[in-house]
Formats: sequence, structure tokens, C-alpha cells
Amino acid sequence: MLSTQAERRLPYDGTALFDLAADVEGYPFFLPGWIEARIERRDGERCEAMQSVGFGPMRLRFRTQALLRRPTRIEITSDDAQFRHLNFTWRFEASPAGGSRVALLLEIELRSRFLQRSLELMAPTAASDILRAFEGHARQRLQPTGGS
Repeated sequence: MLSTQAERRLPYDGTALFDLAADVEGYPFFLPGWIEARIERRDGERCEAMQSVGFGPMRLRFRTQALLRRPTRIEITSDDAQFRHLNFTWRFEASPAGGSRVALLLEIELRSRFLQRSLELMAPTAASDILRAFEGHARQRLQPTGGS
């Protein structure tokens, strides 16, 4: 299983950061490898989306379910047949030094051993890469509230 995590302290309000991460349809505009993200259904704090990602020659199209626990946590899973396991968890909390701490945990296991091995070789730092892109997106969209 590809399991990778990253954490950053960002100088932005946690609720605003949560809202940026919850904007799934914006992912293709700033996240590396995201090709498509379309909301298909929303119901309270639950959201279903169709997404496509690509890493090198590999392309995956899959449906996700997200549980939006505003303002502290987003849990994204998928029950698509191509996955044995898919979990993306975003966490947001106020930082004592100002701003917010953002953590991202990615756990991905594909049914295809070949595709799984390819994913592990092409995306070993996926959580850090996603969080770095997210930070750049936040810098363009939000006003700092404190911290560094």
C-alpha cells in the first residue's frame, strides 16, 4: 500500500483552508496529476464525486465519497473496484503560533499489482506534493491571518 503523509503550518484561517480543500471541483486547477473532479451529489456533510488522475502514463478514473466535518476534517474514500483501499484524510487545526496546521494522509492500494507498483514508483511523495500545491493555491486565494 502506498501510504504517505505530510503536515504544514500555513498562515491562514483553518475554516478557509477547509473550504479550499472541500472544493473538489477546483482540484484540477492546482493539484498535480488531477485531470477531472466533478461533484455528482451533495447531501449535508456527504459528497460524491467522479475524479480522474494521471501519473506518467497511468490514468485512473474513480468515484469518491467524502465526509466533510467542517471545519476540522475531510475523509475521502472510494469503493471503486480498482481499489483495495483508498483513503485521503485532511485535518485542519489552529496553530498556537498563528495560522493553521494542515495535515494530509494518503493511503492507496490498487487491485492491479502492476499499477500499484507503478504508483509507488511515480508518487512516493504524493502527500507532500499535494500539500505544497495546496499551499500555493491558498497563497493565491486567501489573506494571511498569522503564522509563517
